[in-house]
Amino acid sequence: MQLRTFRFVLPFLLTLSAGCNRAPDEPAGRTATTALPASPASPSSPASAHGAPATVGASHVLVMHRGSERVPPNVTRTREEARTRIEDVLRRARASQDFAALAREFSDEPGASSSGGSLGMFGHGAMVPAFDQAAFALSVGQISEIVETPFGFHVIKRTQ
Repeated sequence: MQLRTFRFVLPFLLTLSAGCNRAPDEPAGRTATTALPASPASPSSPASAHGAPATVGASHVLVMHRGSERVPPNVTRTREEARTRIEDVLRRARASQDFAALAREFSDEPGASSSGGSLGMFGHGAMVPAFDQAAFALSVGQISEIVETPFGFHVIKRTQ
């Protein structure tokens, strides 16, 4: 009897814990802009068939506006105000200001204050398409242009 209960409860708990940082209507593993990889990827992940890396590491600053998906109630800025704010972030990042400090100060991403905007390693398809495309196009250490997704405006820095 205990083994049968364990086989039911364990998958349920794993499913529950996998979605603890997501909205109820969002697929398991997703947070505001990211999907957590199924298992940690190593920085030396093999390249895909076309020479691009299979995984990358990145950090980002997300500036949301009233029209963004999953915008918290405390974000009241307009799209134009968000654009101006992310332009300032991009200018500062390109002037070699500490990217993690910029994420802590400016990002609306949940958890950015503790993670410094780090998203860790992720593979193709783990992020929304515009973010994914921009992150995989960067070289290590390079900072993106402004990337707009349904969640707002991002500046991305590839870290690995």
